Amino acid sequence: MSSTMDSDPLLALRHAIKTKSPITYVANSEPTASLLAASHIVLSPTLSLPKSTTTRYSKPGTSASSPSDFFTLEAVYLAWLLRDAPAAEYMKQARDNGLAVGFVSVTERKSIVEWLEGKIHDLKRIVSLAAAESTTPPGTPTHPGAATVPLITPKRAAHAADTTIPSKRRYVADQQDVEVVKRIKQNEVELRDRNTILRGTKPNNFSALRATYSEKLKKLKETKPGATPVPAPTAGLPMQSRKAKNLYPIIMISSSPTALITMHNVKRFLQESLFESSSAARERAAAAGNSRAEDVIHIDRRRVPPSSSSQPTSTSRGDIQRYFVVDSTDALQKFGADAWERVVCVMTTGQAWQFRPYRWSEPRALFHHVKGVYVSWANDPPNTKIKDWNVTELKIDPHRRHIDKSVVAHFWQLIDDWTIANKPWLIKS
Repeated sequence: MSSTMDSDPLLALRHAIKTKSPITYVANSEPTASLLAASHIVLSPTLSLPKSTTTRYSKPGTSASSPSDFFTLEAVYLAWLLRDAPAAEYMKQARDNGLAVGFVSVTERKSIVEWLEGKIHDLKRIVSLAAAESTTPPGTPTHPGAATVPLITPKRAAHAADTTIPSKRRYVADQQDVEVVKRIKQNEVELRDRNTILRGTKPNNFSALRATYSEKLKKLKETKPGATPVPAPTAGLPMQSRKAKNLYPIIMISSSPTALITMHNVKRFLQESLFESSSAARERAAAAGNSRAEDVIHIDRRRVPPSSSSQPTSTSRGDIQRYFVVDSTDALQKFGADAWERVVCVMTTGQAWQFRPYRWSEPRALFHHVKGVYVSWANDPPNTKIKDWNVTELKIDPHRRHIDKSVVAHFWQLIDDWTIANKPWLIKS
């Protein structure tokens, strides 16, 4: 038994582990503490083997017919030495010890460790000594004159059985293949398309959304494109008549001091169609004795009759329409509890903090209820923050004042179209 263990690296390593004999390393006949630097592994006082010695433990998926199809003594010993290390640490240590390839895999480590420690007696991929050529490691060329013992593998045995038994064998899945398939399935990623992602996993319930927009959808259905909206319920006519008689539309602007349109220059811009910088307008007002801007400003504009290409409206030719401009919710409260029903436009600088005190603080919700206008210089780059806000950009040229008139006319056209479609009772008839 001692000669068998001395001649077989795998049995010698197993005996050293079971007897808890010290295993050391040697490099150039000198002891060393590094397995990477060592050339031999000392398994007993009388046995020292090169760490690259081929064992009888075959690699998975090989034919076990050449030395490269078997693990080396170093690889088997390292699997036992790092038996308790996590998978990532084990593979890192294997690479650090020069085994970038050829180390025992994490899934195979447990079985070889249990065999080395004597917990199991047989291991499928360890070629038996009886099937090998005398005591020569597997795959080693035979010595001249030595008796040749054919290596009978399970595959060859099955092939021999197939040649003698004509009946078809029942397929039995290889356990190793089963484990590989399990690992592949665990890493599978289910492919999903746009429809499956949008569908989600929970039942969709849009009742709250329908309730929010039911009134608006009802108005859109009752209003034909290009025609003057006519309120369906007759009971609502007195209320709309009262609103049309007593109420005026409201425009809200940003209170930011860096905004292009402020309470200092908004009246001259919207009423006289002339843009003046906020600082210049403030200085002009201070020189006239008005050091502080008003919190509510009224704008009177003469409505331009519709052109022949536009749809006709119910407004009279040249009517004066009054608007109120505010820059805060405190000023808006002066118009009563239903003031937000009169807001037709919000001018924004693209800063979301502007909407925090508003009735709808989320930009997308706000600009579903009022017309959104983003005011900027004509040479400013596009603002990516407002691309989902449902706002219209109003470009002001920094130098050419003669085009202010067309910019303001475009603004009033936007307001008129939106008000007629959404809040027609605010238009003076």
